[in-house]
Amino acid sequence: MSKEKLVFLCTNCGFDSPKWEGKCPSCKEWNTMKEYKVPKGKEKQKDSILYGNVNQPIQLESVSIENRKRIVVQDSELNRCLGGGMVEGGIILLAGEPGIGKSTLLLQTAANIPGKVLYISGEESAEQIKMRAIRMKASKQDLWLLSEVELSKIKQQITSVEPKVVILDSIQTTFNPHLDGEPGNISQLRNCTMELQRMAKEFHFTLFIIGHVTKEGSIAGPKILEHIVDTVLYFEGDKQYNYRLLRVNKNRFGSTDEIGIYQMDGKGLQVVEDPSKLFMSQSNADLSGCSTAITIEGGRPIMVEVQALVTPTVYAAPQRSATGFDLRRLSMLIAVLEKRCGFPLGKCDVFVNIAGGIKVNDPGIDVAVIIALMSSFRDYSVSKKICFAAEIGLTGELRSIHRFEQRVKEADRLQFEQIICSDNNGNIADNGSGIVITPVATVQELLEYLFQ
Repeated sequence: MSKEKLVFLCTNCGFDSPKWEGKCPSCKEWNTMKEYKVPKGKEKQKDSILYGNVNQPIQLESVSIENRKRIVVQDSELNRCLGGGMVEGGIILLAGEPGIGKSTLLLQTAANIPGKVLYISGEESAEQIKMRAIRMKASKQDLWLLSEVELSKIKQQITSVEPKVVILDSIQTTFNPHLDGEPGNISQLRNCTMELQRMAKEFHFTLFIIGHVTKEGSIAGPKILEHIVDTVLYFEGDKQYNYRLLRVNKNRFGSTDEIGIYQMDGKGLQVVEDPSKLFMSQSNADLSGCSTAITIEGGRPIMVEVQALVTPTVYAAPQRSATGFDLRRLSMLIAVLEKRCGFPLGKCDVFVNIAGGIKVNDPGIDVAVIIALMSSFRDYSVSKKICFAAEIGLTGELRSIHRFEQRVKEADRLQFEQIICSDNNGNIADNGSGIVITPVATVQELLEYLFQ
């Protein structure tokens, strides 16, 4: 009989401890230590025999660097997020909410990958996958389907098929019968991911793993799941809209400053070539409470429309609501308008929306939010030929932002006439484009310029 060892693992950072602790010593989070069992004895000996001899340390100067081959697919957005294509032996974790389109993305990717692909599903039958492939018109001669959840059988079929790419949908349904617990618990997730990682490195195939997310939006299971894989991609978007964003959270073979944009239709996911036109205003009329901002998502500039509504409150405490924008940052911008400019927004309900449902974290849209708020407060429209790009400080000054030259080129391409920015970014006035760059120092100076 093999003995079992009890270990307590932090679900937030992956720290393990031989005893339970209310507060994780590593990440300082409370009530994140969960118990799981680690088998000892025969299973551990079998694993050591299976994966060969123990590696010996070598000097840094004697390490030879091999050029890793990349598999380029027809999906330009996925290639951008992966850093130029898939790397042989790489493990890619794709996470997202249920029904957002993770399986659709990987199935149409599998149909466009050169070479043999094995699609393993623990949630759907082969008939269901075939029906989805017919709807998407995704066909491929070397695409193999397998409905299986047991780890040992999955490894056996991978060895038999010898694919170049393996897609596992999903890791939460995969389980090792030698471990206690239901599929999806901490010990099962950790063991199955590490077993598949060793196999991918040994047989040099690219492994895609689909992962579920929690209510908070993080990947279900311990944080160590993200440490094991090479690349972590988040597939997100509002189900009420037909666009999807593919964000890079981690990439050992490329940059994490990339983003892919897709549009969902009846035939699957389509690449969006010009995302600025997708999120810009659909109306030609100048309306109050609207402004246009230039934000940076990943490595590309995107034009977004900021909408605001300011109205007198009928409640004791005014309402503050933000969709697609950080609510705490909105409260800070309102405080700046009250303190530095003297506007009584404390007696008004304030609502802010980023049109199209996109979520923006770039501080460069602060000025656009301020302008939208004041436009609604005064019921005065701002020309749609003006765009904004600057951060707001607590003292009311306009601060410079990164990649300002890219934003200017994007505004000029979309035929904007003027861009308002911080005076620290105004030194590129001679940019060779037809757009007028207007540098402004403070919020008060900006409001006097637009609303006087």
